[in-house]
Order: sequence, then C-alpha cells, then structure tokens
Amino acid sequence: MTTQRRVVITEFGPPEVMTLQSGELAAPGPGEVCLRQTAIGFNFIDIYQRRGIYPLERPTGLGFEAAGVVEAVGPGVMDVTPGDRVAYMNAGVGAYADRRNVPAGKLVRLPDGVGDETAAALLFKGMTAQYLLRKTHAVQAGDLLLVHSAAGGVGQILTRWATALGATVIGTTGSAAKRDAALAAGCKAVIDIDGDWPKAFLEATGGAKARVVYDAVGKDTLLKSLDCAAPFGLVVSYGAASGPAPAIDPELLNKKGCLFLTRPSVFPHNADPATFRANAADLFDAIGRGHVAVDIGARFPLDRVVEAHEAAEARTVTGAIVLVP
Repeated sequence: MTTQRRVVITEFGPPEVMTLQSGELAAPGPGEVCLRQTAIGFNFIDIYQRRGIYPLERPTGLGFEAAGVVEAVGPGVMDVTPGDRVAYMNAGVGAYADRRNVPAGKLVRLPDGVGDETAAALLFKGMTAQYLLRKTHAVQAGDLLLVHSAAGGVGQILTRWATALGATVIGTTGSAAKRDAALAAGCKAVIDIDGDWPKAFLEATGGAKARVVYDAVGKDTLLKSLDCAAPFGLVVSYGAASGPAPAIDPELLNKKGCLFLTRPSVFPHNADPATFRANAADLFDAIGRGHVAVDIGARFPLDRVVEAHEAAEARTVTGAIVLVP
C-alpha cells in the first residue's frame, strides 16, 4: 500500500472546510495509473464546488487537473509507463492530493518543453481556448473578435493565440491593471466593462462588428454581446462569472442579424483519449511556438490550500495559482 495525502471536504462553506488527510492508497486497478503529483492546478470552479454552488456528494476531494510522474500502472495499461511525465484535466475531482490513481486514458504525456507547473496551471484553460479557437469557430487571419474578461486565465490565452492566428482582438476588463494585462496579451484595444462597452467597442472598431464574441461573463453581458456581433456572426457563451445567462428568444437572434448562439464546454470536446491527446498536442505545439503562455502568480504547498483559496477569493494574486504537494 502507498500513503496518500489529500484534501477533503465534508461540508460546504468557507476555505476552512478543507482539511488535509492521510490514508492508504490502493494499488492501481485495471486500466489505472498511480500518479505522484508534482503540481496541481487551481480553477475557480474549485471554489464554487467547495461553497456548494456546484454541489458534490460528500465527503469529496477537490480539483480536477494536475501534472506528475507515473509511479505504477495497473493491469492492461499499455500507453504509459513508470517514469513518464503526464498531466490530466478530466479524471474526476480529487486532484488536490500528492498521489492518486487515475484512468490511463485520461492522461497525456508532457513534451520536454512543457514543465509540470505550466501543464498544471494551463491544461484546462489552454484546452478551453483550443476548442474555442479551433472547433467552436476556426479562427482565421482577418477575423475580428470580442473577448470578454480578456485579462482572465482563459481570456489571455484566447487573446494571445487568436492574435498569433492573425485575428484582431478587442477585449473587455474591469480595472486598469487588468487593462494592461489584456493589452500585453495582444488586444488591439481594451474596453472598460463598467461603462457603455457596446458603444466603446464600435468606436474602437470604426463601426465594425465582431465575427465572434467570446462571452464568459454571462448574466451581465450576454444580451449586449448580441449587439456587438456582425450579421451571421457567432456569440459563444462559455461561462457565467456574473451569474447564469438569461434565456434568449430565438427570434431575437434573427432580429439582431441572423446570429448564431452556442453554449459549449471543454469536456465533450475531449471525451475520448485519442481526441484529448490530439487536442493537447495542438496546445503543446502552440506553447512551443510561443503563442500560448501562463504566468504563475503564486505557489502554495498542499498543506496551505486554505490560504490559496483565500488569496483567490480576495483576488490578491495576478496570474495562475499552483498547489505543490
């Protein structure tokens, strides 16, 4: 038996409901891999799950992406071997741990040019950007895009990658510091989301509307996002930072210019191992070309996970948060 340290919650609530527990970890079963985790990614959905906004059956772990080294493989595992550096983002909650057993099909090997902390901080956000830019709409040179929350984790990746593909990106942010981050990521112009941003968007573009609007804000922005899309344009609602998006009458899409509206998510785009690994290879290639990068703003040991969540909720960290077992 191997010893495992993992974060557990038995009730929903503030950061203090998280406790670090030790116990025995069984040998990996058929199709499983025992992974010694070297870096664990933090995402805001972890906070929503801890609070019970997205309730989980309790007791439960938290976190769903990490990187590490394969220590042992179970029966039938052929595609990874002990010593391989790997990462995952869709193996169920429980990534807040120093070791765990993970289905081998959920793992992707890391190339030499991608470090463990980069993978843990970037995989989920990067794979979100990957499907948004490649599958939801195949971004091409000359496309005009509006990216809400352009200084956020996904927003910066979207902006950098889309700009590298030849698109023009106009971003929205909520503060001067975030405006600077969005400009550094490649936005041609950045708009204050607290003002009359649809008007400011049209002023920034000389009256042109967006081929695609990427909206991760939801409630506060989605209806106005329709006003920024060009005829036959696409509005992509892929998040709800301000709350659930309002219901929209399909006739409104017709009146706004025969628009298309979609609500995609990352996991269906990576539902099988072959597709996941092909999409990850595309992301890793973009990292290698310098089109995608991540700034790690803070590292917390696993036994300081409460502090990590407190810092995230207080928004005192600029950049990604990584937990280090």
